[in-house]
Amino acid sequence: MEGQKSILQPPTYGNLITVLSIDGGGIRGIIPGTILSFLESELQKLDGEDARIADYFDVIAGTSTGGLVTAMLTAPNENNRPLFAAKDIKDFYLESCPKIFPQLWSSFPHVAKIIKALSGPKYDGKYLHNIVKEKLGNIKLHQTLTNIAIPTFDIKKLEPTIFSTYEVQNKPSLDASLSDICIATSAAPTYLPAHYFETKAADGRVREFNLIDGGVAANNPTLIAIGEVTKQIMRGNPDFLAIKKMDYGRLLVISLGTGSPKAEEKYDADVAAKWGVLGWLTSGGSTPLVDVFTHASADMVDYHLSVVFQASHSEKNYLRIQDNSLNGIVSSVDIATKTNLEDLVKVGEGLLKKPVSRVNLETATVMPSDPETNEEALKRFAKLLSEEKHLRNARSPHGHTPSYKRI
Repeated sequence: MEGQKSILQPPTYGNLITVLSIDGGGIRGIIPGTILSFLESELQKLDGEDARIADYFDVIAGTSTGGLVTAMLTAPNENNRPLFAAKDIKDFYLESCPKIFPQLWSSFPHVAKIIKALSGPKYDGKYLHNIVKEKLGNIKLHQTLTNIAIPTFDIKKLEPTIFSTYEVQNKPSLDASLSDICIATSAAPTYLPAHYFETKAADGRVREFNLIDGGVAANNPTLIAIGEVTKQIMRGNPDFLAIKKMDYGRLLVISLGTGSPKAEEKYDADVAAKWGVLGWLTSGGSTPLVDVFTHASADMVDYHLSVVFQASHSEKNYLRIQDNSLNGIVSSVDIATKTNLEDLVKVGEGLLKKPVSRVNLETATVMPSDPETNEEALKRFAKLLSEEKHLRNARSPHGHTPSYKRI
């Protein structure tokens, strides 16, 4: 199966393996969208106004809303360039989220919420399905402009299903439409309905998928992206010939969170001890059960990577940008009012000005650890990404100067 060719030459001609990861988090996807817009603008300062995120990363992974952003950044348009620029993500969320998550108004909102939780998912997903299919059309997984990995969870098999472009050659049944993949990875339990679809391989074999939100498996998909790269090295993929083993010092990783509530906004054990099924599904204006497993998943990945990168003395190659101080309505995943969405844009903009934070391995807490701000770190990463791209072009027999580069 022949896919689109990425402008980025293979890692075997460079010094680094470049990874971008985007967490799940519903409407809070506008936060990493805002950060990616800044990163892309810095890349454009270096390489021209047509430079795009997909031109610089060997693999982009995204879960749930992060999977949607991943598809938007890597799906090709009619000119074989990314369908969306990073700056378009904000407007997409501002326009679409109020229709994906229409607000339920009631004289008795708590009662209405309980009734809705008992009768089915909070939202029917129809607008999400329609807009995703409209934007992504019939584009298949193998057509993305760089490698991607999007996790989902198959509730019939009770196992994760990862839609990885690296695996399409060996597992053609994974070559689903990007629209189906995005709808599936966004199907958060209690919020949106599970998604069923089928794929048909060239030999006529049909595979069925019964999928829900990838956050069940990995709300922070950074390790999935690294795992997909590691498998290619182990298999002797010619794109990784110069790399004999997984050396974390060669990884350049940007991992973007979608925010989490500040400590005093999280749940209290004395209160939670009294919860039954409804309490875990409807308390505190959100869905505690979903909040707990998604935040736990994301934080454990960050902790693991912090240990590994610090042990390999390459912590500067790993940048995790996450706001752990959200409070009130802005911490929700689905309150898609105009005011709240605009506030989330401000959260993303404010996050750029905050100092880089890392996990303290003694206390397992995340704290500011560097005089460098996230904005300054992204500028540094943009320079490294640009240099890596040009180095690969210079070393590769197939290297070229992209048509969009300023001469």
